[in-house]
Amino acid sequence: MTDQIIYQGTEDYIVSNDLRNSVNISVALKRPLLIKGEPGTGKTVLAESIARSLGLRLIIWNIKSTTKAQDGLYVYDTVQRLYDSQFGGQDVSNIKQYIKLGKLGEAFASTERVVLIIDEIDKADLEFPNDLLWELDVMNFFIPETGETITTKHRPIVVITSNAEKELPDAFLRRCIFHYIDFPDQAMMEEIVHVHFPDLEKRLLTEALKAFYWLRGISGLQKKPSTSELLDWVQALTIGGIKPEKIYQEIPFLGALLKKNQDFDLALKQLHLRGTENQSRVKRGW
Repeated sequence: MTDQIIYQGTEDYIVSNDLRNSVNISVALKRPLLIKGEPGTGKTVLAESIARSLGLRLIIWNIKSTTKAQDGLYVYDTVQRLYDSQFGGQDVSNIKQYIKLGKLGEAFASTERVVLIIDEIDKADLEFPNDLLWELDVMNFFIPETGETITTKHRPIVVITSNAEKELPDAFLRRCIFHYIDFPDQAMMEEIVHVHFPDLEKRLLTEALKAFYWLRGISGLQKKPSTSELLDWVQALTIGGIKPEKIYQEIPFLGALLKKNQDFDLALKQLHLRGTENQSRVKRGW
């Protein structure tokens, strides 16, 4: 497969022109694509969409606070080798059998091109991105225990996501194509919901989106509701048979949208204040 600009999105992933161009530029320039944005903006799902669109296997490397760059290359299982030397029957001099490739090593060693997502890179320590620079540049790494060098046969498409919890090193940023995914506006969100619920009643969707964006606009929320919460909430409204006229007024099943006690209490307070203001306006004839 050539590095031509071919990603067009998929039926279940609504992609903006800017994001589509960023994906295709990163492929053409053979640079990792760094995606930032608040949780729920579809950063991880983008990699899945790219893989489906291009017919490639997806390899997911989920980053944790304890993850080291070495983990992504390979792990030498010295404990298993020691156990086998004492109790096993196989030849422990064959060190290669105790080398297990990590997700990055797996992508490099693949006989076919793959999409590799390094998910939530900002969860790791500050040295983690710098430790990946050389391997992502040259697309190979050396295993001293076996004297073997793993070199990519087909350069993987690398997508790196960040929730912007930490600033990434400048040297790392210079080697990436960067794109920030803005939270969808109401028009795009309507398209997204339609992809998942094509037969949804028009008024129910209108009222749901009105309530959803009102909630996101409340000042002081610790965790604003995201796209995934909206989809769950719409499904709950449908299953619950909630009448559209009650959705914005009452915001039923609020726990499907807000997941923190402080946010829940704040939203209920704002709902009460909004209801009180509306009653006042009715009494005054506004």
